[in-house]
This record gives sequence, C-alpha cells and structure tokens, in this order.
Amino acid sequence: MVFENDSKEFLSLTELDTENQDSIFCAQKMVKTFIWNTADNLAITIDNVPYQLSKNEVIFLTEFHKIDHVRLHSARMIRFNKSFFCMIDQDSQVGSKGLLFYSATHVPRLVLNASDAEDFETSWKIFSKEMLNENLLKKEMLETMLKRMLILSVRILKKSGDLQNLEKKQLDIIREFNYLVDSYFLKHHDVAFYASKLNKSPKTLANLFSTVLKRTPREIIHDRIMIHARRQINYSNFSIKEIAHQLGYNDIQTFSRFFRNREGISPVQYRDKFALQQK
Repeated sequence: MVFENDSKEFLSLTELDTENQDSIFCAQKMVKTFIWNTADNLAITIDNVPYQLSKNEVIFLTEFHKIDHVRLHSARMIRFNKSFFCMIDQDSQVGSKGLLFYSATHVPRLVLNASDAEDFETSWKIFSKEMLNENLLKKEMLETMLKRMLILSVRILKKSGDLQNLEKKQLDIIREFNYLVDSYFLKHHDVAFYASKLNKSPKTLANLFSTVLKRTPREIIHDRIMIHARRQINYSNFSIKEIAHQLGYNDIQTFSRFFRNREGISPVQYRDKFALQQK
C-alpha cells in the first residue's frame, strides 16, 4: 500500500513474505525505513554486517544504510520520505532523532514484549485501514499513525538498557550528540567541536557517556567514521586516497593507520576481502 501526492510526499506499508521480500531493495531515495519481524527469525545483512532478528524485533534504517541480503518468512515494513514527515523539523513531537534514526554508531534495534507487540498490531491495523481510505485529511491521519508508531518505539527504546535511568536533559544531550556526529563526522573528528555545539565542555560529555553508554564521545565519532569508510570501500569506486580525503584525512597514511587500528587490516586488504566475498 502506497500513499503519494503531488507534493511528492511518500509513505508505504508492506506486508513482507518469501514471495515479495526483494521489495526491501527497492527503496526510493531519501527514505526512512523500519522493519518489524513478525516470524520466528529474520536474517538481514546491512553494509556487509549480518543481523539476526528475533520475533517482534524492529530495526530502523536511513537512506545511508545499504541492505545487501535478506531472508525472511513474514515481516512488516514502513517507509516514508522527508516530505511526508521530517524527523528533524518535527523532532519535538516524536523525539526519535539520534535514537531511532541518525544514531551515530549502530543500527537501532528494539524487541517488543507482548504488550508492545499488541500496541504495534493495533496501530498497524488502523494504519492499513487508513491507507485504503480516500476521505478528506487522509495525509494528516496517516502522519498521526506514523508518529504514534515512532513514539511507541521511542518509549520502548528508552525503557531498555541504561537509557531508562537518564534524566530528559541527559537523554537529549546524547540524542543531539548522535545527530551532530552523523551530520559533521566527515569534517570534524574532535570532541571539542561537538561539545561546543552542545554548549558543554568535553569533560562533561565524557563523564556522561562513560557513565551511561560505557563509551567515550571520541569512540562514537570514530565508530561513525568507520561505518562510512567501510561503506565507501565496499560499495564505491573511489580510491582509498579519495575516501580518506572525504573523511577529512589529508594524507592516506594517517587514514590507513586509523583504519588498520580499528579493523585489523588495511583499507586495501579490506576492499580485496569484500571483493572475494562477492564472487
């Protein structure tokens, strides 16, 4: 089911199974995706990293993720573009920026318990019904349902792990830091830059992240650099020197040393290894 209009607003709901699972690869440009596994297991490879999703596990992807492979039995997928719902401009309504989307270091995942799954099921049924409805204010109702599912997801994620013990101000700092890193990592590798953007000291950030996430801001920045580096090495035709330059490294030796320290092999060896895997 697809909603599109003359303003180029796009939203789709898809019931996935073994027959149509390849539709996962047919994403429009600049779309956000979340996939809800409704079977016992789902195998998906994103940016050459394999993931196994359990039943009622959900993942959230942006336009920057590349899905390589998928094997599923049944799942549900929602896709929407910025014109339909802008995560940045409307963050105050949903609070998903830096948590569900634009997370600097990983693919966000959450597992629904029985109550959560029931809420998702109810939302999906209403969502699907509204997609078939041609009454006035259809877009507004669809946007409301999308926001409901996003808000439910944020609530679930906040209840998991160390995030549940955070004050709102602390969580907002982490969310905004993640978003800033995702926006500026190509040019800025120093914690001081992001601390300045947040009107905080580097030490304040370090204390918050080490306490809550057991990771330093510097490690999160480096994680984001590596995600981009691996993606460009695997999927682009850019030379290693060009990729290093994209990432703000003026000389290839510095980048290669950084990459080897993180990955264990050089960028050239990493590219060769990926090429062999594709044969």
